Amino acid sequence: MFESLKEIRDYCDKKGIRMADFMMIDLNGRWRHLTMPIERLTEVTLRDGIGFDGSNYGFASVEKSDMVFIPDLKTAYLDQFAEVPAIAMIGDVYVIDLPNNRRFDQDPRNVAIHAQEYLKQTGIADEFRIGPEFEFHVFDSVNFQVKPNMSFFEADAGQAEWNSDTDGTGYTMRRKGGYHMAPPHDRLYGLRSKASLMMEEQGIMVKYHHHEVGGPGQLEIEVEFGGLLEMADKTMMTKHIIKNVAASEGKTATFMPKPIFDEAGNGMHVHMHLFKDGKPLFYDAAGYSQLSDTALYFIGGLLTHARALCGLTNPSTNSYKRLTPGYEAPVTIGYATSNRSAVIRIPAYAKTPETKRFELRSPDGTCNPYYAYSAILMAGLDGVANKIDPVKAGFGPYDFNLYNLPDEEKAKIKSLPCNLSEALDALEADHDFLTKGGVFPQHLIDLLIANKRKEAARYDQLPHPFEFDMYYDL
Repeated sequence: MFESLKEIRDYCDKKGIRMADFMMIDLNGRWRHLTMPIERLTEVTLRDGIGFDGSNYGFASVEKSDMVFIPDLKTAYLDQFAEVPAIAMIGDVYVIDLPNNRRFDQDPRNVAIHAQEYLKQTGIADEFRIGPEFEFHVFDSVNFQVKPNMSFFEADAGQAEWNSDTDGTGYTMRRKGGYHMAPPHDRLYGLRSKASLMMEEQGIMVKYHHHEVGGPGQLEIEVEFGGLLEMADKTMMTKHIIKNVAASEGKTATFMPKPIFDEAGNGMHVHMHLFKDGKPLFYDAAGYSQLSDTALYFIGGLLTHARALCGLTNPSTNSYKRLTPGYEAPVTIGYATSNRSAVIRIPAYAKTPETKRFELRSPDGTCNPYYAYSAILMAGLDGVANKIDPVKAGFGPYDFNLYNLPDEEKAKIKSLPCNLSEALDALEADHDFLTKGGVFPQHLIDLLIANKRKEAARYDQLPHPFEFDMYYDL
């Protein structure tokens, strides 16, 4: 948004902005922030940064935790939720290495920057454009508790089918019946429009929004394409806007993949294509589904590393409650045209060279978008570099419903991990494609795996209410 401190100062004077809010990304992909009066934002701040304790972000051990945050003026935007007028900006983490600071190699934005640089170094392409689809739930209320002697959660949406006996309107949403429903069934139309307009004001171009399949408030906002780092930043901004718009209306939003049993789950499908010198590389009129060899090799890389990618694109225990058959979520590793049961779907309606693309349907919103988008690019580039033919590798194309295959045929097709531990095992065994060009440091991969194994172990050890229902009387 801004190129210089003077530009940002002039803007703040004109708008009456009093505070500068700095947004930072922790290891898991949560936003943290700190704030200062706008007068304290100086050239020294932009050069030397703002000190903070990186150990609380999950990045470093306590004895090496002193880090600095340097704001990126290009990411600055007006914070529309601040009680005191504020301008917010994302930035980069540096480590103190006298006499000069150096970029912190675990910083999510740094990984994304290195991935973009590595793409150019390969000579394959110079731009990776992606377009994520944001699926999420908006509830009227959510309560949960986890204690040694008690655990529960309760989520409620007034439009949900389970409220049909008390709602009084006659317009509750049927189970799995929310797709593109109109008001008065769709009670969140205005909320989506408000969020979409706020996104537009912050430079996040919205293609469209609609109610999704899940009856209890499952929604989708899809955005236009952008570069890797740009879209990772905009993913963080989008989630921030949606959560705060919901909060401003007395509701609560979540990107959890599977918050409600026996309903559709929330994915974050990622559409993608490569360009070089402004020219698209994924189109070939004579190729399968009009895809070029480069596109097919890219697909081959994604599918070869699909299980390992899940460790970064689906990094929560809840992720694998979504990745089950029957809910338009992919479980089998393959590709096809217009097939939502495949991990990679090629939209049949994208027919021109500039629009020809495909989507990876497995990721979800619990991922750190900087790591996830970078890993997707690195997997695809590995496929192009090694000319991995997805047909010869046994990945399809599967132009039929994979859910309806006989069991003996299903057994021949590789599947995504069934749980987080399996995904971490796959990532531990297959991550050399990520470390090429120093994009993902080995110690970052080790740290991510170790932290997520602790989450998985804690989850496995927790007694579940369903277990009491099943086994208490045995």
